[in-house]
Amino acid sequence: MFSETYTWFILPILIFGARILDVSLGTVRIVLISKGLRHIAPLFGFFEVLIWLLAIGQIMKDLTNIPLYIAYAGGFAMGTFVGLKLEYVLSLGQVIVRIITRKDASNLMQIFREHRHEFTVSDAEGPKGTVHIIYIVIDRHDLEEVIDDIRRYNPHAFYTVEDVKFVSEKIYELHHPWYKKNLLTSLRSMRKGK
Repeated sequence: MFSETYTWFILPILIFGARILDVSLGTVRIVLISKGLRHIAPLFGFFEVLIWLLAIGQIMKDLTNIPLYIAYAGGFAMGTFVGLKLEYVLSLGQVIVRIITRKDASNLMQIFREHRHEFTVSDAEGPKGTVHIIYIVIDRHDLEEVIDDIRRYNPHAFYTVEDVKFVSEKIYELHHPWYKKNLLTSLRSMRKGK
C-alpha cells in the first residue's frame, strides 16, 4: 500500500518540487551571468544539474508512471514562474533610466539629489522643440522609487529603462552605506576575477 502511495503520489510531488528548485536555480544562474557575476554562477549550475539528474533518474526508473511526467512538466512551468519572481526580488545589478521631458525638471532633479542618485542632464531637440534628457544609473532595487518620483514630479515625461552590465565604482563608493559598499566591492571583485 505504501509502495503505491509513494509511486503515484509522493514521488510526483517530490519531482514537482525538485523541478521548481532546479529551474529557479537555472534562472538565477542566467541572471548572474548576465550581470557579470561569472564566478558565482557555476555553483548554481552545479546544484541545478545535480537536482535535475536526481529527478530524471527517478522518472527513468518507471517510464509508465504518467503522473511523473505531469509533475516534471508542471515543476518546470512553476520553476520558471518562481525563478522570475526570485530574479525580481533579488534585483541584482544596475539599470540606466533615460527621462525625456519638455517640462522643467528641476523638482525631479532635486528629488534625485535628496535620494543621492547621481544623474546627468543634457538639452536636445525633439519634434516639438527643446527637451531635457536626464540619465540616471541606479541599483535595480531603487527602480520603483525612481519611477514613482518621475510619475509624481513629471508625469508626462517619457522614460526608458535598460540593464547595465558594468558601472564605474567611484559613484557607488561615495554614496552607498558601508555594508552595501563592501558587498558591491566583493561582488565586483569576483566579477573581475580578482
